[in-house]
Amino acid sequence: MHRVLLEILITMFTSTIAVMRPFILFSLLLIFTLFVFRLGLGVWQIDRLNGFDSVVTLLFNGLRIDLSSLGYLLILPAIFHPWLMLSKFSALWLKVLRIVFFLIFMSVLFFELVTPAFIIEYGFRPNRLFIEYLPYPNEVMKMLINGHLATLIIVFSLLIVSGVFSWKLIHALVSNKNKKPNKPVFLASSTASFLVLFLLFFLCARGTLGHRPINPAFVYFSTDPLINSLTLNSIYSVAHALKQFGDERNASKLYGKMDTDKIIKIVRQETGLATDLFQNKEKPSMALRTPTYQGKPKNLVIILEESLGAQFVSSLGGLLLTPQIDKLNNEGWAFKNLYATGTRSVRGIEAVITGFTPTPARAIVKLDKSQHGFFTIASLLKNNNYTTQFIYGGESHFDNMKSFFLGNGFTDIIDFKDFKDPQFVASWGASDRDLFNQANSEITKLYESDKPFFTFVFSSSNHDPFEIPEGIVTPIRYTKEQLIQYNAKELMRHKAIQYADYALGEFINKAKKQPYWQDTVFLVVADHDARTGGNSLVPIQNFHIPAVILNSGRKHVSDERIVSQIDLASTLLSIMGITNHSPMLGHDLNNLNIPGRAMMQYADNFAYMKGNEVTILQPHKEPVNFIYDFKEKKLTPKKINPKLSEIALAHVLWGSLAYENGWYSNNSD
Repeated sequence: MHRVLLEILITMFTSTIAVMRPFILFSLLLIFTLFVFRLGLGVWQIDRLNGFDSVVTLLFNGLRIDLSSLGYLLILPAIFHPWLMLSKFSALWLKVLRIVFFLIFMSVLFFELVTPAFIIEYGFRPNRLFIEYLPYPNEVMKMLINGHLATLIIVFSLLIVSGVFSWKLIHALVSNKNKKPNKPVFLASSTASFLVLFLLFFLCARGTLGHRPINPAFVYFSTDPLINSLTLNSIYSVAHALKQFGDERNASKLYGKMDTDKIIKIVRQETGLATDLFQNKEKPSMALRTPTYQGKPKNLVIILEESLGAQFVSSLGGLLLTPQIDKLNNEGWAFKNLYATGTRSVRGIEAVITGFTPTPARAIVKLDKSQHGFFTIASLLKNNNYTTQFIYGGESHFDNMKSFFLGNGFTDIIDFKDFKDPQFVASWGASDRDLFNQANSEITKLYESDKPFFTFVFSSSNHDPFEIPEGIVTPIRYTKEQLIQYNAKELMRHKAIQYADYALGEFINKAKKQPYWQDTVFLVVADHDARTGGNSLVPIQNFHIPAVILNSGRKHVSDERIVSQIDLASTLLSIMGITNHSPMLGHDLNNLNIPGRAMMQYADNFAYMKGNEVTILQPHKEPVNFIYDFKEKKLTPKKINPKLSEIALAHVLWGSLAYENGWYSNNSD
């Protein structure tokens, strides 16, 4: 009797293992694959890891994320597998399972293979940026083919070779050569395998027995954002970013909560405006702003330069690549310590055109509730009888710019289709020289219409893959050390920056001779730096960008204050002579008594800098404080400053609240 019972139990056990066998073996394959890739990435970035302990932590924390990924990827087929194996469709199911496993494995492999190139470009594993480019396949494919063809060939070659091998391997993993036991035993083993697989993958997916399931904050251990991202795997990183799109309006889920009245009080105080100027209870930041210039309102031209960090501008301590901007910095109101709010063009547009504070969400240019009725200086100027115009050498639909602009005050969109016989067309559209020729023509027509105007010009020549016409610029001479430091792609970037600078200088020189010059304020500013990376939670030095205002009514000024991109709109309206009610939090920099500050969003980290002191907020962590050395460009930890941390939290929460509650509308009613 005991022997029969033992045989039944052994049969049930072996049958249960047989049912679970494909999932056990495939799980081991995935875990091993992810481990190898993470180990390889860790070895590649070994200089940024602090000793052997950091390597161990990276691999252990990475294993937790890999197990969680395993749970999410396999729990659904694992639920169906035991019962389908019990049915008459078992042979068909194994074929389907083979395809499911193959697609999962190839997806994981694809994301890991593209990771090194993504890290080189953006300083992280693939994240939300990977997703945000997907709606624009035409532009992306042109950029990839013209600038990253070798990477494409390598990745897809490896995928094809790996695909052939993995298809055969997975066939061996899912093949079932064992005979089925009798039905009662097989039913029992299927039930047991269902319970084991479900419980196992459910626990793996959660990653913890705590109240909340595992998330990136559970495994982050470094002050280096890249090392933290390496603890993830790339398919998890992209999936987590995709999930955050649904929660992106609520910064309090990431950084913590604060009473709404307190948030309003703090952000109002930090504008430097008198309390009695805030009279609108429905829109807490709406305030009356009186301009410093009291004459006939002036026209405005804003030139947003693509990917131009201070590191490339010699008058800001960078390379000798921008003699024209250096010249402008010696003529106009130059900001020596201006910081971008983010690392994408849409974030720069958001800051310069709307004065909106950065958030962990996508820029408001791309969000649903801001596509109509959202405050921009275009909508304000349109209400002041200005013609408002956007000029871009590429396709204006990219990054949702056209939709956002047309819904928020811009009356005229000029893009590639409107250019007549451009001399040079690159992946991103007409060259900067063609762009500025078009801009000069459009601005001249607007001026001759005898109506005030605002023209926003967005360049693109300094964008990967850095295609520019030949024979226009001569590359600078590099030292031997610099030639070692910069690879071929960086040298292409430098040449594109030289060309963009040349085209800008040519336009400004031409504009100075036009009738519209004397009545027009010009702002030249970068959208963001070319590449933002480093081993700091927020690499402050890579948010430093050039900006200069021409025809400001002031003599040449070299402004050393800490300035944010969100300050520019308020300052321009003041210079132009536009009295307005607006919800902007930016400073009017004509007021020399306002202390400088800047705010920067770097992936999920938010930095608030006041003077040389910086508070950095991270998801689900306590704030940390640093002193920033402007000369050495380094952050040094210091004791927490509760007041500055509170100000930082108020500002990062403000954007989500203002967006969600409609506080940032384009009217003062």
